Amino acid sequence: MAVKYVQSETISSWEAPRGKRALLCGVVYSKQKFRLKGTFNDVNNMRHFLVEHFKFPSSSIRILTEGGPYFHPTKRNIQAGLKWLVKDCKAGDSLVFYFSGHGLRQPDFDNDELDGFDETICPLDFKTAGVILDNEINDTIVRPLKPGVRLHAIVDSCHSGTILDLSYIHNLKDKTWMNNYPPSNAYKGTSGGQAICFSACEDDQLAEDTSAFSGKQMSGAMTYTFIKAILENPEITYEGIMISMHTAIRQARATGCLLKRLFRRKILQEPLLSASEKFDINSTINL
Repeated sequence: MAVKYVQSETISSWEAPRGKRALLCGVVYSKQKFRLKGTFNDVNNMRHFLVEHFKFPSSSIRILTEGGPYFHPTKRNIQAGLKWLVKDCKAGDSLVFYFSGHGLRQPDFDNDELDGFDETICPLDFKTAGVILDNEINDTIVRPLKPGVRLHAIVDSCHSGTILDLSYIHNLKDKTWMNNYPPSNAYKGTSGGQAICFSACEDDQLAEDTSAFSGKQMSGAMTYTFIKAILENPEITYEGIMISMHTAIRQARATGCLLKRLFRRKILQEPLLSASEKFDINSTINL
């Protein structure tokens, strides 16, 4: 039986509450050879985490995933959801975009990528409708951010390092911010607000869907270690989160738990932090 995708006209009618607001996307790619087993769990875990730990009202969280009462994460629906996330945003609003699914990269023809590649996320129907490029994500949820509005993106997919095309990348080893300005000089900043992105890996790396951490339930390695870091230390800083995620993945690799998974193509998974502006990474995270 053919899957009937929910159309974006329904999503465009969602109310846009003030204060905390989140869009959570988990793409399973059901009945396809590249199906992911942990993304549905990831979305449910992230929703519970935001509600219980950061006090997001359930009514302010929208989910796109396969199964249950949710709208499917098609390209059209994700695009509509991203517009909803920043709709009429005002000072004091805290926004969260979460994505768990496949990510790809493709040649950049606009000369706005330092490495020559655009990063993308893959909707459920990407084989027919196409991917969503980092340029579009930047235009949709970064540029509209007004003064006093803060966006946190948490993207658990391959090649997700600069998926929001933010201006600065944090070097965890040197504890410095590195410029990620586009060679074309195209403006990739906000309209006065702040955007921060936690990515599963660097642009040339792969992220993993695994049961290595929980022992039974499949989940994204980045999602699991991100949530775990904050739950274990509610006062943790941005730097602390990054160190915790790197340490957890490194330890799993050392014990052989992720050897077959994370050494695929000999590319490691190293989470990355990027931002629209430099900020103190020793500050406590507050979504």
